[in-house]
Amino acid sequence: MQCELGTPPSTLPTVGTNLTDLTLKKKKVTLRELGGCMGPIWPSYFKDCSSVIFMVDSSNIAQISSSCIQLLSVLSAEPLCRAPVLIVFNKRDMPCSMSLIEMKSLFRMDDIIASASQPIATLELSTRTGQGLQEVLTWLESTTVK
Repeated sequence: MQCELGTPPSTLPTVGTNLTDLTLKKKKVTLRELGGCMGPIWPSYFKDCSSVIFMVDSSNIAQISSSCIQLLSVLSAEPLCRAPVLIVFNKRDMPCSMSLIEMKSLFRMDDIIASASQPIATLELSTRTGQGLQEVLTWLESTTVK
């Protein structure tokens, strides 16, 4: 899949929830973005979920353990037991961000992938520059458009 991405939009942390509609291969896909602070109510959205994109701020070392706990909670939720999951390590363009190898090591991704019931993929991304966005869209298309 190749599409015109244009200039990446300005970015702000998600506070609350945002809905975005995309058209992938002539099929409408709705993305629901939930901010990390909304973690306690995430489960109320799981039953309508066909796939999950879990974003991690790879420049915020102080939040890594919290992100990992939230990820494990998402992966263990019964309504998501078969939903494909993409873990996106964002802000790869920041000078203080950790490498993908470091992030996977801190998250113990090999162990998580081995024990999860759902398929899991990982990617790096910079929402600011758009680097990696095409790969995210390709993953989304492959998991939602049949």
